[in-house]
Amino acid sequence: MMSHAILLDQLDTGAIWSASRGLARHEREYKEKLMACDRQRRNDLDGRGNLSEEALADFAEFFLRVCLDQVEFMEALVQPDRLRARLLLWAEEEIRRDALPPRADQILEALLYRGELPRGDVAGLLGVSDRHARRITASLIEHGIVSSPSTRAPLRLAFPAHLASRLMPGLFPERVGR
Repeated sequence: MMSHAILLDQLDTGAIWSASRGLARHEREYKEKLMACDRQRRNDLDGRGNLSEEALADFAEFFLRVCLDQVEFMEALVQPDRLRARLLLWAEEEIRRDALPPRADQILEALLYRGELPRGDVAGLLGVSDRHARRITASLIEHGIVSSPSTRAPLRLAFPAHLASRLMPGLFPERVGR
């Protein structure tokens, strides 16, 4: 649980990614290696304290292998190399149906690569007036694809639940019966 809490805090994944799934898949080995960390050291070559440093190193190596396995698993589900194409295709379709203003896709692409975008940069990025930039930004926020904690805070890409299966099809498949 401590590893989950630390990784959640440090990686800011919103609990989508977790080492817990991998540890559960290797429960027996996980428990054996964890219990081994409480063994007395075997000899003078097994650390300097009372407990086995060798067992602790073995557990750490196991834990990191599990984490890498889960990163690979999530990468296969999310397909981050194809996220840009899915995001821009959705935006293009919304622009064609007049649900989003033209050039909204440029903001989404910038957010995808930059992580966040100061509101004051939007007009320059798009080459439009401040008023037009605010209109495009408001539309993206209204669609839930962009978020911001306040009217002055930077913009961030959001992944609303209604677009989850569209943007991350492996992670959130379409509901059956739709």
